[in-house]
This record gives sequence, structure tokens and C-alpha cells, in this order.
Amino acid sequence: MTENIRHYPPLFKENAVLLTYRRNTLAETATELDIDPKQLCKWRKVYEKYGKGSFPGEGRKRVYYENKKIYELEKKLAASRLRLEILEKGIKYMHQGKHVLCNFIHQNRDKYPLYKMFEVLGASHSTYDLWTKQPFSKRETRVYLLKKEIKSIFFEFKQHKGTVLITRELHSRGFQISDTQVSFYMKQLGLHRIVKKKFTATTDSKHNLCTAPNVLNRQFKIDKPAKVWVSDITYIHIDKRFSYLTVVMDLYDRKIIGWHLSCGLSTKVTTLPAFEKARINRPVSDGLIFHSDRGIQYANKIFTSKLDQLNCTRSMSRKGDKYDNAAVESFFNTLKRELIYRQTRLLTADEMKKELFEYIENWYNKKRIHSSLNYQTIDEFNSGAL
Repeated sequence: MTENIRHYPPLFKENAVLLTYRRNTLAETATELDIDPKQLCKWRKVYEKYGKGSFPGEGRKRVYYENKKIYELEKKLAASRLRLEILEKGIKYMHQGKHVLCNFIHQNRDKYPLYKMFEVLGASHSTYDLWTKQPFSKRETRVYLLKKEIKSIFFEFKQHKGTVLITRELHSRGFQISDTQVSFYMKQLGLHRIVKKKFTATTDSKHNLCTAPNVLNRQFKIDKPAKVWVSDITYIHIDKRFSYLTVVMDLYDRKIIGWHLSCGLSTKVTTLPAFEKARINRPVSDGLIFHSDRGIQYANKIFTSKLDQLNCTRSMSRKGDKYDNAAVESFFNTLKRELIYRQTRLLTADEMKKELFEYIENWYNKKRIHSSLNYQTIDEFNSGAL
């Protein structure tokens, strides 16, 4: 048979030892208290060494009595340090919701006692138990997915989409959400669109060349392709010098159908090559309106003769009025915000050409959604118009 092990409380052990000093023999005390004499002898040796600190209780450290106060203070200090360590690491999660706090507790359950984390961080054991069984409620799951999608769209569109455009994109992906909610979640996620920067115009309209009236007259809604093309030139700072980007846009679908990067501003390296590339990508229709500013690259004899040969109608913005060519001005604004200003160093001419090709041909013309096209890509707009 298994022998039952008797357990004695600390006070009983101390009183038993004290009683041995008042009796004639240790055996007499052992018999009186029904204790094994060997056990009592062991208690007495411990008492002689530690005195009143001999029997602190199960799980407690045995210390010399005169050091007991120091031991208790050290114990309290260790407990305070543990509380402080938990608080320092967990305070940032206390006001981020139940899921975040419970997740922190769960991740640190092997490092700190659970009861101590509940006490310091103001969590409850029952809430934690429920969380371990079902970490997310249906609402929390929906919010989590929304935030994940918003963050994905924000960086997918190069950190330049604001609340309205992100909301439209979410709608196209099947999410039902308002602009206000998107704005609220973006603030929680710390997402802020890159602010637009102003850029200097490059137009030189102080000349007496072949100018034309403003035929377009800000009629930017066009019903079919190759009816109105708009064009402009902007400068781009590259390594050691400036380069100049000339673009031709079809106003119908806002597609950049021709573009050319040059290191000079003559007609032969700006408007002519950009126009020829546009003709290759989209044939010129009879009576095409070609609108531009009043710069010498568009008003000189070489370029105007080319337009006349193709039976194009020339149109030019009024002097000093950039809003007459707002569509292409908007493109340059977007290009510089989304590509040029994000560069961390000045690129070489070849590097800039590669970046422009990737941005214009693979991003702007194919993947970027446009508010002027009812928040669709150019391909989506054209397929819907068929």
C-alpha cells in the first residue's frame, strides 16, 4: 500500500520545535505530537539555522529571519518591475480594440503570467477565452477586409488616390462603403495621399507666328475617337540638365497616343515626333481638331503645314489661359505627382525614357482609372462604348 504523506502547516512545525526545548527529550515530544522523531529532528536543525524564517510555507523561499524584510522588499520590487515591463510593452495596444489587446496577451502568454497581464492591462479572462475561440466577430472581419483592401488600393495606385477615388475603386470591386467611412479608415491606417506640387510652364507665346482661334472652347466631352487631339510640352529635370516631354492626347478617352522626350525645344524634336507617333497609334480623321497652347513649337510654319496637309483644324488656347488646355495640363500634373516627384535622385535621359514608357504605356493608358471616364480605365471605357 502507498503510505499517506502527512503535511504540516508552518506554524505547527515551529511550535513543535519550540516544544522540544521544554521537554526532556526530542522523542518525548515526537510521541506526544505523533510525529516521526527523524522528521522532528530535521525541523529542529533547520530552525537552529534559520530561526523564525525556517518555515515560510510551500512555494516560498526560506531566509534568515533578520533578512526577511529585505526579502519581502525584493519580492515587491520584482513584482513592480514585472508590472512595469508588461505596461511598457502593452500600453500601446490598450486603446486599439479587444482583438489587438487579446492578440498581444496571446503572443506573450509564455513570457508573462496571464493573470498579471489581465490585471495590468485591464483585460478580463472571460473576454480572452472568447477571443481564443473566435478572434473576429463578423463586423470585425468585414472592417479588417475593408482596411486591407483600402491599403492595397492606396499603394497599388502609388499613394496618390484620395478618399473619393478609393471609394469608387472599392465600389467597382463589390464593396459597399461611403466616402466618410473610407476617410475614417484611412486616418486609422495613417494613409495620406502625396500632395500635389506646382510646376513651371514652358510655353513661349511671345511671337507673331501662325496662331489659331480657340475652336475647342473648353468642350472637353467628345463623342468619338480621333475627333479632337490635344497636346502640350512640359519640362522634366534629369541628370545635369532639363529634358522636355511632348504628349498628344485623344480627348475622347484621355489616352496618350503619342509622346516624345527630348533635350531641346525645337519643333523637330518635340511636336513633330510626338505627332507622328500619334498618327501611327491612331489614324487622323478628316477635320480632326488639333488643340494646343500658343507656343512656337505649334505655331511655326513646319508644324502648321503638317496639320494643313492632313486637313486638320487648328485650335489654340487663349493667351495665358491654361484652363483652355485643361485635360493635358491635368495629365502633366498627375505625371509629375505620381512619377517625377517620387524619384529619390535625378535620372539619366535613358532611365527617364524607361520610366516614362512604363508609366504612360503600362500604367496610365492601361491600369489607371480616370475620373473623367466615370472612374474607369481607358480600356474599360472603350469596351463599354462599343
